[in-house]
Amino acid sequence: MRTMAELVSKRSEMLQVVCFLLDGDEYGVPIAEVKETIALRPLTPLPLVPDFIAGVINLRGEVVAVLDLGRLLGLPSRMRRAAFGPDARIVILRVTSGGRPASAGLLVDRLSEVRHLDGEALRPPPATAPGEAAALVRGVARVDDRPLAVLDLGRAFDSERILRFRRRA
Repeated sequence: MRTMAELVSKRSEMLQVVCFLLDGDEYGVPIAEVKETIALRPLTPLPLVPDFIAGVINLRGEVVAVLDLGRLLGLPSRMRRAAFGPDARIVILRVTSGGRPASAGLLVDRLSEVRHLDGEALRPPPATAPGEAAALVRGVARVDDRPLAVLDLGRAFDSERILRFRRRA
């Protein structure tokens, strides 16, 4: 997982971000962290896990955990909704957790587009953002007069909330 400094080492460097919608708001992750996107498919639920772990899928022989990103981020309307629309997708990520490479899926409402952001446009999360929420955001850019939060999923996957449920090998 690259740091913000590595991703934006030069002030004029462009950052490609895969964007998606959650509850009507746009979020993004650096394209280097995205392996692929797939249509929503049936998930196998796991017992005794928090509600942000939606289940697992078999992706070409690999068992991949799928997280409901809206629930992980604590989006209020997501807590009340169980069904996803026909545009829902799973974003398969290349992540490093506990120093080991792994794949994980993010359940999102809809894919948006790949955006090219100028490194200068990425700002730190607001100082008023709660600590845990701010830790999951690499930076915020202004796109089409709206904020676009670029997520730091490496921090999310190394957070205590997720490490508790990662299988020890």
